[in-house]
Amino acid sequence: MPDLRSKVPYYRFPETLAEQEAALDGHPMIERLAQARAALAGDRHRPIYHYVNPEAMLNDPNGLCFWQGRWHLFYQAYPPEDTRQHWGHAVSDDLIRWRDLPYCIYPDPENCCFSGATLVEEDRVIAMYHGTQAGNMVATSSDPLLLNWTKVTGGPVIPMAKEGETLPYRVFDPCIWRQGDHYYALSGGQIPNGPGDTPVAADYLFRSVDLERWDYLHPLTDGDRFTLLGDDGACPYFWPIGDKHMLLFFSHMSGGQYLLGDYDTARQKLVVTGAGKFNMGAVGPGGVHAPSATPDGRDIVVIFNMNPGKPTAGWNQIMSLPRRLSLGANDELRTVPVADVESCRARRLGGAPRTLPANAEVVFDELRGNALEIQATVAPSPASMVELNVLRSPGAQEFTRIGFYRDRGYRDNVLRKRHVESVVTLDTSYASTAADVRSRPPETAHVRVGPDEPLQLRVFVDRSIVEVFVNDKQCVAARVYPDRADSVGISMRSQGTASELTHLDVWEMGSIYE
Repeated sequence: MPDLRSKVPYYRFPETLAEQEAALDGHPMIERLAQARAALAGDRHRPIYHYVNPEAMLNDPNGLCFWQGRWHLFYQAYPPEDTRQHWGHAVSDDLIRWRDLPYCIYPDPENCCFSGATLVEEDRVIAMYHGTQAGNMVATSSDPLLLNWTKVTGGPVIPMAKEGETLPYRVFDPCIWRQGDHYYALSGGQIPNGPGDTPVAADYLFRSVDLERWDYLHPLTDGDRFTLLGDDGACPYFWPIGDKHMLLFFSHMSGGQYLLGDYDTARQKLVVTGAGKFNMGAVGPGGVHAPSATPDGRDIVVIFNMNPGKPTAGWNQIMSLPRRLSLGANDELRTVPVADVESCRARRLGGAPRTLPANAEVVFDELRGNALEIQATVAPSPASMVELNVLRSPGAQEFTRIGFYRDRGYRDNVLRKRHVESVVTLDTSYASTAADVRSRPPETAHVRVGPDEPLQLRVFVDRSIVEVFVNDKQCVAARVYPDRADSVGISMRSQGTASELTHLDVWEMGSIYE
């Protein structure tokens, strides 16, 4: 048997908060991570207020949770001395300012620690994740900073198929929750349920009383008519939201998305009533990747990793801003950045109401930067399009374009309200002149904006990421890599007719690492 023990130094920590903090002060792993973060800080495309792991590569976020007054984020990390996936770890008081902690879950007996979720109980946190070449694993921790983890049984609790064995389910990315006296878990994958047995997304349901022995039940969803042929149900997270339940997941074909429905606990089925996407195209380049989600009252808090669109020395992916998801009228999804992102505002650069004349680009010469928050409100108008450009060079050789098209989307044939949706587009086609940047096809999403409702844009620019929140109902995001040092400008345009910009605020954002 191969030796699967990690080459990364392993540490055990005390069990009280005061002792843990004392042990972390000057700890060799903490100092190593800080040195790695400092060494990469000069990269012009490395974000300053979105979380980026301190060293080496990054993949899926895992196990986002709230434990003893703190938020914890885990993620697939690739330590330099052993590039098999380990679980990296960071902690935060506000979901914005993260403190790096030592690697916490190491491979062995699995080959790599892939994605998974956590369940917070009164006296412990349970992590369930996929261990490659072994199966789905369970580990538990109960110390204040979740530094020490113990693997239940020491091996997989849902093992991979043995040689020559055929299973009715796939053993892959899991999530876990509790209902009554039982634990339930999903295992992501596909099922040959499309035309001609074409594979479609599926998440297989298991049940256990003790975390060690799991019985397979059936696929979770009932009535999914929304996912695409070829999608899969990786990185599942199944949580209540409002009066419904939401299954968030990742498709290796078409990125992060969700199913919404009613949880039939008698049949243990999610009866699907709606769906949506967090990624409006293929997985890459530069798009939203996998979610990690946790319940927070009637809401869900979710964070995503973002795919790269350019080679970057020593690092690649980053995290999105954490988003708060809730349900509005008619179960319409509402999505906003978590409130504490406002604490990153270092300085207000300016902004004031004005008229946007027809067919003329208005450049805001005094509003410039590559780490910004922009809030812009435009009154309803018959303009063919309203456009906001960021990361714009003076001659527009480089710019990232945000376009809004009122009443240009689908006609509402579901709610029968005789309403036509609007469309927002995030276009990175001209974001960079560099030869090694792969621009993303425009991210185009539908958003319901009423006829008398103003357009409200909240845009976050952070060196190599742009996230656009529209009327608290939609978000589009993409990675961008301006090559020119002067690509820091902002402009707007109203096409066809004039529009009234009734509110504009621009803030320079500070670093969460200082």
